Amino acid sequence: MLGTMTASPQAAAGSANPADTGEPRWLSSTETEAWQAVAALMLQLPGPLDAQLQQDSGLTLFEYLVLSSLSKAPDRTSRMSELARLANGSQSRLSNVARRLEERGWLRREPDPRDGRSTVARLTDRGWDVVRAAAPGHVEAVRRMVIDPLTEPQLEALSAAAHSIVGGLEEASQACREHAPDCGEPAPGCVEPTPGCDEGSAS
Repeated sequence: MLGTMTASPQAAAGSANPADTGEPRWLSSTETEAWQAVAALMLQLPGPLDAQLQQDSGLTLFEYLVLSSLSKAPDRTSRMSELARLANGSQSRLSNVARRLEERGWLRREPDPRDGRSTVARLTDRGWDVVRAAAPGHVEAVRRMVIDPLTEPQLEALSAAAHSIVGGLEEASQACREHAPDCGEPAPGCVEPTPGCDEGSAS
């Protein structure tokens, strides 16, 4: 298990309440165990999933998530900004991946007919064939690595916990977009530039 400092070095000495001293909000032993489990999962799970897709289908995990998200969108079309949220990727990373997929003929980017300032991505017929062919192997890997080791109550608890964490992250991301001072500049406390300015921002 990961060995990261998350508990107060003075915890064993019975230090004062962190709220009274300005100390960081150190984790309890239960919180530390939960965080280390999540961190280990984040570090260990993507690699095998990515390796399976690359070996069997020539796709990275992120590329598959982009194509899969488009395959489930209405008319197989989505705004680039929405696609980045669904695929859990940054705007700049999505732009680079979309360019590669477009070069392979698997998706097409075009102005949003409802808002010419934004860009949509559309899954092509070739892209649909690619994601359909890749899906069975990916699903089997997910089942083997994630689903099968867990009981039904564990799956329900995992889903609820993941939705709570992702919901908080999406709220923070939305706040960053709403409070960014200028186009192309990140808001205070945010790392991504403001989306929606031009195609390069993957709006």
